[in-house]
Amino acid sequence: MRTYSLSSLSTAERDALLRRPVLNSREMIERVQPIVDGVRTRGDAALREFAAKFDKAALEETLLLPPFLPKALKPEVKEAIKVAYNNIRSFHAAQADPKPLVVETMPGVTCSRHARPIQRVGLYVPGGTAILPSTALMLGVPAQVAGCKQIVLATPPHGDGSIADEVLYCAQLVGASAILKAGGAQAVAALAYGTETVPKVDKIFGPGNQWITAAKMLVQNDADACVSIDMPAGPSELLVIADSTCTPSWIAHDLVSQVEHGVDSQVVLVGIGLSPELLAEIEAEIDMVARRLPRSDIMRQSLPKSFILRVATRQEAFGFSNDYAPEHLILALADAEEALDSIENAGSVFVGHYAPVSLGDYASGTNHTLPTNGFARQYSGVNTLSFQKHITAQTITKAGIERLGPKVITLAETEGLRGHADAVRVRIGEPLPDAQGVGRGHL
Repeated sequence: MRTYSLSSLSTAERDALLRRPVLNSREMIERVQPIVDGVRTRGDAALREFAAKFDKAALEETLLLPPFLPKALKPEVKEAIKVAYNNIRSFHAAQADPKPLVVETMPGVTCSRHARPIQRVGLYVPGGTAILPSTALMLGVPAQVAGCKQIVLATPPHGDGSIADEVLYCAQLVGASAILKAGGAQAVAALAYGTETVPKVDKIFGPGNQWITAAKMLVQNDADACVSIDMPAGPSELLVIADSTCTPSWIAHDLVSQVEHGVDSQVVLVGIGLSPELLAEIEAEIDMVARRLPRSDIMRQSLPKSFILRVATRQEAFGFSNDYAPEHLILALADAEEALDSIENAGSVFVGHYAPVSLGDYASGTNHTLPTNGFARQYSGVNTLSFQKHITAQTITKAGIERLGPKVITLAETEGLRGHADAVRVRIGEPLPDAQGVGRGHL
């Protein structure tokens, strides 16, 4: 990992560190366009073709329907999934918005807001380099809690066309309606447009690599698809803010745990007043940990894209972190809980020395589908409200419109919208102004 000192960086150099090591989004969208167009125009035939090309899988069927029965799932794995499911459900159920919000804004005028589940949702569960049943839970549980009527999981199949037992079990737990045997941009396209067998959805959720992110952004901008997405959630990233109370081996394991996700992942260590000896110890631990893990070939490509930043004060550390807006943020500090108040931009924060990202990734209860690439400045991570929309309503009494109506007429006339004003006038008994330049014939 490269090492920089904040005090020696120019503004341009600091800004360069805030940019992620990813390809240009416009270039990525151009790459996924033919795949998306293929699925949109050729449906299941294109899905089978892309499954053979990208997943090396020969598909007899593109869609798997319930019940989802795993063939061989170890008892300890099933128990771990159940614990994770219960924790995630507990936290996300508390976020639900079951009661209408009702406000009488003035006598006779009552405004209300009503939560409704998004009817059809597509949940993308990555599976290219690792099986991720945790993502099936992170997306499926809030969809279940929110009351979505149709939940379609999409995940890459094995070479024989089967789906991982762990994902099948999670799909059964969350009440999934179907599993689409597809990964990559082709899965996103099938969810967005539908095919002969794949149902179209209203909103697509899920993390993924740059291909997934580009495909999600592409279909969201297509009015014909009429689909929304949760957020731009691309390659994994982690920023750690550490002071001299940190344990080098713990920091090293945290950093390495995120770069093993993929070759385009990035991790950052922001060290507050760390001595050269402590930094050297952390770097040595990173090298040792990375070498002994089975995905070391991936880390050889992702670690060179990562860096260490030395800062002198907590304010400098928090300032850089808030500008970077990381997906995951660890506060490895003596007074981490107090420091949380200084965090403005982050997907999810892991507070204190005993909170590795791994806990949030799997089973603490928070969601691991989080904004990346700096989008934590304006996006939240996936939550129960992500699977709901809100309908507003207004109930007006006769006394209410008589009180409010004249003000509305004034505003409508100010904007030159006579029809708006007249719709109020006819209700409160106010005479309509003479027509100007309009005859009695049809418009």
